[in-house]
Amino acid sequence: MPNRRERRAQAKANRRGVPSQYDQTQGRGRSGMIDEYQLQQKSIRLQEGTDGKEWKPSGGKVEEAETLLTTNPNYSNPKMFKAPHSVRQWFRVGSWTLIALAIIAFFVVMWLPTHPMWLIATVSGVFIVGVVSLFFTAGNSKDNPNLDQNGTAV
Repeated sequence: MPNRRERRAQAKANRRGVPSQYDQTQGRGRSGMIDEYQLQQKSIRLQEGTDGKEWKPSGGKVEEAETLLTTNPNYSNPKMFKAPHSVRQWFRVGSWTLIALAIIAFFVVMWLPTHPMWLIATVSGVFIVGVVSLFFTAGNSKDNPNLDQNGTAV
């Protein structure tokens, strides 16, 4: 059993994050240990074919991950861009119109020589109403053609 000093040194080394591979040596040489650098160099030589042997994968068949999205938005589909047909969709169009008008008004106010506070407050209020109303007029996410099956934007 190691004495108290060795146990404290071991605990201190463990707290510092010394890899267990190097802890096994306890200050002695590393002669019987795996050298990661040499393994990587051997792997590179095998892949390049400069080691004298042909490199062959040993892990089995590698299956290609599917790179295509399962939902491909078809923007040429005329049903996707039809006119608003419900009250909710008309309110959504109105919300986006309010946001667009508020952005234009911000640019106009920005170039005015004097910035009246009531005008800035009015434009800010219109913008806030437009953005908040989008939360109430948003449709179902399952009908959104720009989302894949996990809800990630395409």
